[in-house]
Amino acid sequence: MTVSQGCALPQPGKLSPTQVLDAPLDVLLAETGVEIFDSSITDRSFFGAVVQRKSGETILAMPSGRSQLEHDTMARYLIAQAFDVELPKLPAPFVTTEI
Repeated sequence: MTVSQGCALPQPGKLSPTQVLDAPLDVLLAETGVEIFDSSITDRSFFGAVVQRKSGETILAMPSGRSQLEHDTMARYLIAQAFDVELPKLPAPFVTTEI
């Protein structure tokens, strides 16, 4: 028995910077399977966290009560970090830490 070249399952493509920055956020979340939930952290210096579980699930913990611009910008930046999309680093005072 032989296996033909065309039987491999299609693999999802790597996200591009353009997709991360330009797609509507709800579309980007759907395409990546990322879920957002409100974090209970109230520290003003906390802008969000991304968690990738062993199951493959990716979630964003985002502080509530922030502006739509801040929420959108930080969600996109964290998605880029989680999926290894090259974006310029954020200016100070923003710092990302990988644990």
